Amino acid sequence: MDLNRNNLKRIRGLILFTAVVCLAVIKIDRVLNGFFFVIGILKPFIYGAVAAFVLNIPMSAIEKRLFGNGRNSKIQKAKRPASIFLAFISVILLMVVVTVTVVPQLTKTMMELGNKIPLFLSSLEVTLEQLLEERPELVVMLEELDFDSINWNSVLNGIVDFMKNGLGNVVTSTVMVASTIIGGVVNLFVALVFSFYILAQKEKLGDQLKRVMHAYFSQGLYERALEVASLANRNFSNFITGQCMEAVILGSMFVVSMAVFRFPYALLVGVLIAFTALIPIVGAFIGCFVGTFLIMVDDPIKAAWFLVLFIILQQVEGNLIYPHVVGNSVGLPSIWVLAAVTIGGSLMGVAGMLIFIPIVSTIYALLRDDVNQKNGRKRKGGKSAAGLSKSVE
Repeated sequence: MDLNRNNLKRIRGLILFTAVVCLAVIKIDRVLNGFFFVIGILKPFIYGAVAAFVLNIPMSAIEKRLFGNGRNSKIQKAKRPASIFLAFISVILLMVVVTVTVVPQLTKTMMELGNKIPLFLSSLEVTLEQLLEERPELVVMLEELDFDSINWNSVLNGIVDFMKNGLGNVVTSTVMVASTIIGGVVNLFVALVFSFYILAQKEKLGDQLKRVMHAYFSQGLYERALEVASLANRNFSNFITGQCMEAVILGSMFVVSMAVFRFPYALLVGVLIAFTALIPIVGAFIGCFVGTFLIMVDDPIKAAWFLVLFIILQQVEGNLIYPHVVGNSVGLPSIWVLAAVTIGGSLMGVAGMLIFIPIVSTIYALLRDDVNQKNGRKRKGGKSAAGLSKSVE
């Protein structure tokens, strides 16, 4: 009787689950709108959790290396707040160093470019005059153009209408930008505070999550979830560490090679490329664009040679250094690193590039262990069957 009741409950649950899934598929637009609405509300907390995860890496290193496992109770009480403070300060200092190194030089280059534009226009005017003198047929073609047929009144009215509508759009855009900036500042503040609380109480929060999982999951599912979570945490942490190491290596390669070949702005371009190289595979191209622009203002020929140098170093980094440094840090073969970056970038852009490598690494490790276990069982079964046939014979 109890067995029939349990089966009846399972059937009811399956029917209810199927009905919910069908309703969600039918009303998929409302489901997605509701999902994105909830994500929008939780956005600062999601950002705070991500920031806490990233900052936990330097914070844990600071705790181990500076404070260790001393027995002094005062030091043990102060090590967590001090480690959080030092982790925040280290990240802020890194951003300040990059900003102080890059922004002034960019401003100077833009000023130089502004000074060179009038000279460029003057030389362009002289070149055009010489071209018209050498090619009189161009003058004839220009004279044949019927400018009188153009309705200048309609053109003027169109410009006036554009200015009127454009002014309204500018005001609307300004209000939207201002509200976005204010909302972004508020979300940033909430995210930082939330990340601080997560870092300060990470052991307590982890214990609470384990207790909830233990209460609602079966023992086997609970242990498997902890195993997967531990593996994912290790892969994500190793990926962030490997990505930072790879960025430092690439930036150092550019600084040294540019200094050897006497390119201008060696330190600036190296720091910029190292910072943008935190985006997997393609991030360095952003630094290349800015570096080429800076060098081109100073010397266009050197800018062309810089592109050649960038292509060579990028090939070395993308095919040799990056797959080995990042791939080894997450235990993922080089081919799957490139595949994860390509698929993640196609699906989610830059964010997909950042998260797909550790995700694929986790899936790869779980699948590898499962395959090894099943193959091991089959080998044991084959040996047992062989031994049995021999004994029968």
